[in-house]
Amino acid sequence: MVAKTTANETVEQPNEKEEQNYLFEAARKVLLAGIGAFALAQEEVEEFINRLIERGEIAEKDGRKLLHEIIDRRKKQTEKAEEELTRRIENILERMSVPTKADIEALGEKIAELAKKLDELKKA
Repeated sequence: MVAKTTANETVEQPNEKEEQNYLFEAARKVLLAGIGAFALAQEEVEEFINRLIERGEIAEKDGRKLLHEIIDRRKKQTEKAEEELTRRIENILERMSVPTKADIEALGEKIAELAKKLDELKKA
C-alpha cells in the first residue's frame, strides 16, 4: 500500500502480510534470545556449583541435586513464558483479524459439505 504525503512524496505502508512476517520474526528472535540466555545461565550455574564442589563447600550429590532443581525451575519458567508469548501473539493476530488454523479448517469443512450438496442437486 502506498500513501501520499503533502510534499507529493510516496511512503510505503506495510501491508498485513508484511506485518505478520514482522511479528513472526520478532517472536522468533525473542525465543532464540531466550534460549541463548537460558543456555548461558545454565552454564554459569553449572560452573558455580562445580566450584562449590571443588572447594568442598557442598557435596557432589547435593550439587547435582541443586543443579537439577534449578534446571527444573527454569524449564517451568520457560514454559510459562512461552505460554504467555503464545497468548499475546494470539491476541495480536485476533485483533488483526487473522484467521486461525481452526477457522480455516472449519471453512474447508463447510466448503466440502456445500460441494457435496451441490453434487447431489446436480444429480437430481
